[in-house]
Amino acid sequence: MSDTVKVVTDANFNAEVLQASLPVLVDFWAEWCGPCKMIAPIVAELSKDFAGKVVVAKMNVDENPKVPADHNIRGIPTLILFKDGKVAAQKVGAASRTQLTDWLNSQI
Repeated sequence: MSDTVKVVTDANFNAEVLQASLPVLVDFWAEWCGPCKMIAPIVAELSKDFAGKVVVAKMNVDENPKVPADHNIRGIPTLILFKDGKVAAQKVGAASRTQLTDWLNSQI
């Protein structure tokens, strides 16, 4: 995992995501998920591309069941952009770097 991507958990989600001063993109993923592994390098690249504009974080849904359940995560990978402690946008499934970059640019 990239050193520019934060790891968030059920325990630190409020502090790291909901109370963040910048928008936070959270990648909800699991170790066994093929599409999650496919977009992982793209998510790491986005963390560098959007440094200073968006915080990029990852949450393992198997190790942290509470937050995904609270946000009705049914399929992974799910990317949710949080702004000011609220869900601003959501994208489910794997996508290309271009698609994710365009989607993120349109939301911030």
